[in-house]
Amino acid sequence: MIGKLYLIPTTLGDTEPLEVMPLSVRKVVEQLDYFIVENEKTARRFIKKITPNKSQPSLEFMLLDKYSDELETRNYLDICEKGISVGLLSDAGVPAVADPGATIVKLAHEKGIQVVPLVGPSSILMAIMASGMNGQSFTFNGYLPIDKATRKKTIKDLERLSKEKNQSQIFIETPYRNEKMLDDLRSTLQPNTRLCIACDITLPSEYIKTLTVKEWKNVKTDLHKRPAIFIIQS
Repeated sequence: MIGKLYLIPTTLGDTEPLEVMPLSVRKVVEQLDYFIVENEKTARRFIKKITPNKSQPSLEFMLLDKYSDELETRNYLDICEKGISVGLLSDAGVPAVADPGATIVKLAHEKGIQVVPLVGPSSILMAIMASGMNGQSFTFNGYLPIDKATRKKTIKDLERLSKEKNQSQIFIETPYRNEKMLDDLRSTLQPNTRLCIACDITLPSEYIKTLTVKEWKNVKTDLHKRPAIFIIQS
């Protein structure tokens, strides 16, 4: 028997795990002792929260972040050959979607290891669900350029693509730069282009609103340091 790779979602903030994900996630976490994680401290906190009776000293963590050595990470799934399953744990949301982990999933396919995605909150999908924009055709663009002039050009390009393809364009920003992003969107997009801002998804402070750019110019917001999704459709 070959072990499996489980893709384990986590909460998008400080909420009770079983409020936003099914019991099946807890059952899988209870069975695993090997985890691939971006941050061990965050991972331990989540595991303790969803399975409070699980023994923490028995857990083994393999780090996957921007400092991880590629040759080392290629050995992370070797344990599966002994019939032991491994969990790939996201820091927030679902693994490998706007989140590290795709290289490990690719490796699992190369090695013939079954990949098992588990249900959990995805801020990208939940935002498009609640936006009222095109959920049949959309593109996630990740982070836009930091340079102001380049970012404004990218915004105009996304607006043009949205109109040409009747497609929702989704992107994110580092939370402390959200307000600057909103200022650039207000000053760059056409007045009738629709803009959805979805932040703190699944949290008590959740805020999701879709308005035209013209309408957004009259709205006061506080997006500072709040995880947010931006969606435009022209």
